[in-house]
Amino acid sequence: MQENEFFEGDVMSAATGTARPAARHDRLELLAGMLVLAFLAGMLALAMLGHHQTNDGGYQVHASFSQIDGLNVGSDVRLAGITVGHVTSEVVDPKTFQAKVTFTLSPDVKLPTDSAAIITSDSLLGGKYIALSPGGADATVKAGGALTETQGSISLEQLLSKFIFSVTDTLQKAQKTQKPAGSLSDEP
Repeated sequence: MQENEFFEGDVMSAATGTARPAARHDRLELLAGMLVLAFLAGMLALAMLGHHQTNDGGYQVHASFSQIDGLNVGSDVRLAGITVGHVTSEVVDPKTFQAKVTFTLSPDVKLPTDSAAIITSDSLLGGKYIALSPGGADATVKAGGALTETQGSISLEQLLSKFIFSVTDTLQKAQKTQKPAGSLSDEP
């Protein structure tokens, strides 16, 4: 047999110059790739199931908001920065056209009836959550009850437009105060 010849089914390795069985090596690579893909798919499924798990074993409370941009089912409900529940549903009330949000609270959290629910965000680009601000009433919200003191979310676009308009308004006022009293033209 010549040095450059090899058996059918063998592949010449460029690094070592030796023949190796191609079918066995290809099957091993395919099996390893399939195992990695199966592992990644399993991790993704666990992450998605864990993220959307909303049954806290607590009681449900309702709140209506004018705007809930970015708040989703599964979003946190926090009291003093600690997660005490999760959003379980979001629907539009056909009578008031407000977003009616239902969320759960841990059984050990007893909120006063005049507590407030405020939609806020983790960061400038972060997800939204409901922040609870306890009131001072003696009575507490019961299971299936509602919080009436609410504040909807403020979008980034609204904040930027308010900032831009306040800056341009301030600049216009500053320009008007710098003009001489007898000046009739717009030229400086």
